[in-house]
Formats: sequence, structure tokens, C-alpha cells
Amino acid sequence: MKVFIIIWFGQLISLIGSGLTSFALGIWVYQRTGSVTDFALISLFTFLPSILLLPIAGTFIDRWNRRIALLVSDCGAGIGTLAVALLLFAGQLQVWQIYIAVATSSLFSAFHWPAYHAAIAQLVPKQHLSRASGMVQFAQATSQLVAPVLAGLLVSKIQIQGVILIDFVTFIFAFVTLLFVRIPKPETIPENEDKKKSLLQETLYGWTYISTRPGLFGLMIFYSFSNFTLGIVEVLLTPLVLSFTSSTVLGTILSIGGSGMLLGSVVMSVWSGLKRRIYCILGFTLLQGLLLCIGGLRPSAPLIAAAAFVYLFSLPFILASSQAIWFTKVAPDVQGRVFAVQRTIGLSSLPFAYIIAGPLADRIFEPLLAVNGPLAPSIGLTIGVGQGRGIGLVFIVMGILNMLAVAIAYLYPPLRLVENELPDAITQIVNIANEHEK
Repeated sequence: MKVFIIIWFGQLISLIGSGLTSFALGIWVYQRTGSVTDFALISLFTFLPSILLLPIAGTFIDRWNRRIALLVSDCGAGIGTLAVALLLFAGQLQVWQIYIAVATSSLFSAFHWPAYHAAIAQLVPKQHLSRASGMVQFAQATSQLVAPVLAGLLVSKIQIQGVILIDFVTFIFAFVTLLFVRIPKPETIPENEDKKKSLLQETLYGWTYISTRPGLFGLMIFYSFSNFTLGIVEVLLTPLVLSFTSSTVLGTILSIGGSGMLLGSVVMSVWSGLKRRIYCILGFTLLQGLLLCIGGLRPSAPLIAAAAFVYLFSLPFILASSQAIWFTKVAPDVQGRVFAVQRTIGLSSLPFAYIIAGPLADRIFEPLLAVNGPLAPSIGLTIGVGQGRGIGLVFIVMGILNMLAVAIAYLYPPLRLVENELPDAITQIVNIANEHEK
């Protein structure tokens, strides 16, 4: 647990630095282009390369020392950040160069996520896995809370170049913390060891492991759909808020949302969630769907801030409960491969969301709720018309889809009963070890 806390703290500092850069670059691109699509492409290039590489990266994570994998991924991400800072100092930074830089960092991050989460399952006792997942969410929440406000202050003082250099320093800090820890090699289950053959076969084994377990497969698909709605909201929140108020208010709203996630992470770290984790996932996802509908109703900063607070307060309970199920049900020696496939499929909907969010808002929903748009005499009477109201309607549609997804998931028995029907992989390893001793 001590080793986990050291790694976690280094990643916390690095996440705050990355949040500074993400907020600053997003505002920089949107203010210069005025295009939701150009803004959304940053998110696309942040995730797509990582998602494409993840299945192969997961296989190498099971072969390599996981500490080395974390060191290499932090190094690569830091280089991408430094390149953006140097271009800014030279006055040569273009939007397409930002896409290349974030795509390069994304390639390295493909190794980071499965290595980090596989290490958690190795280092943390089973009874504390939900708390450890809550701590991971706490780190992300802290970044969302601190980064927007801090970035807004720092940009005015040291310019965007200085903000990105701070991000580079945080990468170095995370790198140094990893130099002083040791992550043990996981125990190998014989039946999984037999599966280790060629690189392609090992990569495909992650898919086979999940697809032959309907409960895990259903959880993965549910996660993927939830990420689709989250991706749409993530891209369109900035244009929605900026359609009726300033970037300063936007930063405040993001920080309020981050404080909700922070509080939720603290509660999750202490409480560990419901005994039936799947009910925690479905219940809070249903609440999130309702909040998306509320957030799209009016161009009101207090309303959106309140919805963002509760929405992000719910997120740690969903993610930590889901991760705890995966940690418990997947054997440690194949977690790199399995987690990589799970994340690849789970996040594959995000690039699609990032691609369609801009055109969906710019070309379809915004014209529908323009002052004299087709929906102005009907839906427009309820949620208003004009700039940003089409995006509000997108939020409402995403909320309804979220609630429908929860209903379908509950009615699918393998998913609803996943914790009962699948044996704990950690218990399986202990039993095998006892057999060897006998």
C-alpha cells in the first residue's frame, strides 16, 4: 500500500500539470478558430492513437516490468509537452502542430493506463481495491478542480508557455517517484501461462478472456456507451457555456464540477461503495442521465454548475466500482492484456463522439433551435432559442439515452449478476498457491 501511495502521489502531480495544459490549449484553439470542430479534434487526437495501440501495449505490459512501462510512458508524454512549449516560445505554434504533439503523447499513454491499473491490483489488498480506485478518481478530480482556476491565473502571469513548462516539470516529478519504488512480478495462473504464445495470440487473448465472460463483456459495452455520452458532453460543455458567458465563468464551472468529483472521490475512498457494485454503477449512471437533461434546459451558469457538480460527484462511484469488479474478476498475470482490450473497446466510442460532436452541434442541432429554426416554435418554447440552445438539446438527448442504457443493462442478467456468477481471480490464485504447497 505504501508503494501504491508513492506512485499515486506522483501521478496526482502529473495529472494537475496535464490539466493545466489541456485547459490552456483548449481555450487557445477555440478563441483563435471559433470552431467547435477544431476544438473537438484536440480531444480526438488525445485519445485515438492511444486506443489504437492499447491492445498491443497491453500484451507488452504483461511481458515487461510494469514500473519500466510507467517510466517510458511518462517520458514520452513529457517530450510531447516540451515540444509544444518550445514551439510557443518560438512563436511558431499552429493548431495542426498541437494535434501532432497530443497524438504523440497519446501513443505513450497507451502503455501508461494498463501498467498503472495492473500495478494497483498487485499492490493493493483485495478489501481496499475500491478505496484505491477512489484515490485514483480523487487524483483526477483534484486535477479538474485545481487546473482550470490555476491555469486561468497562470496564463495571465506567465503566459501559456510558462503553463506548459510547469506541466513538463510535473512529468519529471512523476518520473522521479517511479525511480524509488518496486512493483513485483504477478503470480501466473498455469492455464493463462499456456495461452502465452505469439504476440498476436497474446493480444487476442485479452479479447477472448472478456468475450467468454458475458458479465464482463456487458460491463465493457455499457462503459463504452456511457463514454460516448460523456465524450459528447465533454466537447460541447465549453461551447455551451461560452455561448452565453465568459471563459472566466467557464473556468469556475469546471472547478465546481471538479470539486464535486473531488468530494465524490473522498467519499468513495472512505466508504468503498455499495456491497453490490453493479447497483452503484447503474444507480449513479441513471442520476447522471437526469442531470444532463437538467443541464440542457436553460443557459444558466448556476444551473449548469450545479448539474456539473452532482454529475461529477457521481463519476467516482461509477468508475471505482467498475474498476473494482475488473480488478477482482481478472487474473493479475493477464490484466495488462485484458485491461487494454477493455479500455480499447470502452473508449472506442470517445473518438466517434469527438468526431461527431462538432458537426452535430454546428450543422444540425444549432440550426434547429436558431431564432427562426424548425424547432423554435416547439422545443424552443421550453429550452429557448439562439446560440447554444441546440447544444442544450444535445445534452437532453444524451441524458435520455443514458437512462435508456441503464434500463437495458439492468434487464441483462449476466451484467446484473456479474459479481455472483464470476469467481474472484484473486481467490483462484490463492487456491492454486495452496495446492502447490500441498
